[in-house]
Amino acid sequence: MLDQTTAPIVDADAHVNPPHTMWEEYLPASLRELAPKVEHGEDADYVIFEGKRRKVNLISAQAGRKGKDFKMEGRLSDARTGGWMPGARLEDMDKDGIDTAILFGGGPLGTANQELYKASFNAYNQWLADFCSHDPARLVGVGYIPMRDVDESIAMVREFAKKGLKAVNIPAFPQALQGNLDAGNAQTLALTGDVNGDRSYADPEFDPFWKAVCDLGMPVTIHLGGRAVRFNQPRWFLSDLLMSKFGMGEPIAIMIFGGVFQRFPDLKLVSVESGVGWFAFASNYMDETWHKQRYWVNSVLEKEPSYFMDKNIYGSFIHDRAGILMRDFPGAKNIMWSSDYPHSETTFPHSMEVIEKLFEGVPDEDRRMIIGGRAKALYNL
Repeated sequence: MLDQTTAPIVDADAHVNPPHTMWEEYLPASLRELAPKVEHGEDADYVIFEGKRRKVNLISAQAGRKGKDFKMEGRLSDARTGGWMPGARLEDMDKDGIDTAILFGGGPLGTANQELYKASFNAYNQWLADFCSHDPARLVGVGYIPMRDVDESIAMVREFAKKGLKAVNIPAFPQALQGNLDAGNAQTLALTGDVNGDRSYADPEFDPFWKAVCDLGMPVTIHLGGRAVRFNQPRWFLSDLLMSKFGMGEPIAIMIFGGVFQRFPDLKLVSVESGVGWFAFASNYMDETWHKQRYWVNSVLEKEPSYFMDKNIYGSFIHDRAGILMRDFPGAKNIMWSSDYPHSETTFPHSMEVIEKLFEGVPDEDRRMIIGGRAKALYNL
């Protein structure tokens, strides 16, 4: 067994679940009356927002429960408190053997109100910065932006970088300049963007953004955003989860073939919660097709796609023995373990046992990098 005192564990994908009551405190004073409210019903707690009343969704807060005991809806008291209480979070990290957690997602608001939508990104980022301030060495926050207007995006990143957040999460595809919001898709857009839009991250329009994050030394993350998962529909949930992993290959390929990493060699892009076992296949396939097709498509690349996978692309996984075993294949080395706490896929509270099983037979040096060393270097910890 690897001595954990010499191999700190960095959870490369963990989550926060800000309380619904947070918005009233963190939104600008002029918008606070529009914030969600919580109502206690006889059968469940309800979120009241923009004329709609829905039960509190608990799928993102099932840590510590067995699958047969999952509750998809219910009361706030049913949610794991480590999702929003820093003290409880640190206790759970101690219980699970986690030294540092990279923290993702709890915004924006699902609103068609453009002003409220943008303000909710800033509110969430401030809440997250305050959460992490309880122990900045162990709680590492990733800020969220909508990626509509490039100047707007740069300003938002610079602002939350001053507050200590260490990376920026963008949707898998740019959002439309005009927002194209409705209350039903606003939160999904924050992860996926406009999948069928005309804009591409490879377009010169976005080069000032890539330069800005490189200047800040800040990695860019895309989180399970290649394909939207229909979380509330059991019929599609499992198949959507699978396809959401593979769908992350599209934005990665767009940026590689579009020459983004050739123009910005210091740019680091992280595929979060999408597994890594497909990295080796994707790299090999992109190399083979590039060699055969690069002339007639007028490819701008000067090196094979796998070169950029190894230099610029990182990925996190939960259960992915295949990805670990393929770590020495071209394009498949930059992999990082994660617990996905407190979501329903989490390894909590058995992360150490899971790691022992996953890494059986893996040399200590490789294991140290995958369970912590690579994330420490990537996020400048």
